[in-house]
Amino acid sequence: MTKPSLTLYLAAPRGFCAGVDRAIKIVEMALEKWGAPVYVRHEIVHNKFVVDGLRAKGAVFVEELEECPLDRPVIFSAHGVPKSVPAEAAARQMIYVDATCPLVSKVHIEAARHAENGLQMIMIGHAGHPETIGTMGQLPEGEVLLVETVEDVAKVQVRDPERLAYVTQTTLSVDDTSDIVAALKARFPAIVGPHKEDICYATTNRQEAVKAIAPDCDALLVVGAPNSSNSRRLVEVAAKNGCPHAQLVQRASDIDWRSLKGIRSVGITAGASAPEVLIDEVVSAFSDHFDVTVKKVETAQEHVEFKVPRVLREPA
Repeated sequence: MTKPSLTLYLAAPRGFCAGVDRAIKIVEMALEKWGAPVYVRHEIVHNKFVVDGLRAKGAVFVEELEECPLDRPVIFSAHGVPKSVPAEAAARQMIYVDATCPLVSKVHIEAARHAENGLQMIMIGHAGHPETIGTMGQLPEGEVLLVETVEDVAKVQVRDPERLAYVTQTTLSVDDTSDIVAALKARFPAIVGPHKEDICYATTNRQEAVKAIAPDCDALLVVGAPNSSNSRRLVEVAAKNGCPHAQLVQRASDIDWRSLKGIRSVGITAGASAPEVLIDEVVSAFSDHFDVTVKKVETAQEHVEFKVPRVLREPA
């Protein structure tokens, strides 16, 4: 039986970013240095395939430090943690390694610098996301106010409208965030922004790649986890830029083939926590169902690499 023809647009950049790659290496190197088990507070990155793979090597994922024995190393996830977490680990005399993405750490440093200058912070982010919790936890309670939407900006109550600064979660929609920033500047003209854009290069690049292919696609699949902020934003970006059917899938087995009946073009991308092996799996699944022509659409090249902490590069 002849398979229907399909053009598959493969977005680039896609998948792993430098911060995710570094965080995974930190867990792997910790296991090599100290042996199993190594404890990890929260998912090291938001991807079940990655987490399960590290668990099989001896990583134990927990929610809080109190679940960790004192005599084993603990690693903090790439999303960052409140200041209270390393302080507690130090007080308990635990070996700990911070796998916070350096671009998230940059936001933490910005927030601390603004606070030292007497400015109250407004954070643009998603309530409950580990990165938001970690960034807000860099300063005392009440010093960082959260806004999620333009509507929130109109309601936020500040201490002094003349002494404000804002930071953002690194994995937000670039377009949505620009609208919120505009609203903040309109209401608080004196508000101070980051020295350099907080939304990370990988988030921006993946969204731009989706914008480039979305108008040509009958459907677009984002390979990523439901709790991955940057992956969910890619689905939204596809829908807003002309793709009539955008969906998030964790891997090929999640594809809803009935919803793709009659399509002639599909875009594929992946969130920053999704490994390339899962993208290959999805492409292979489409090849099983269609006569596929693959077109790679590259909108940027990435050469960023972050070093792992010195403690892991030193002899045990």
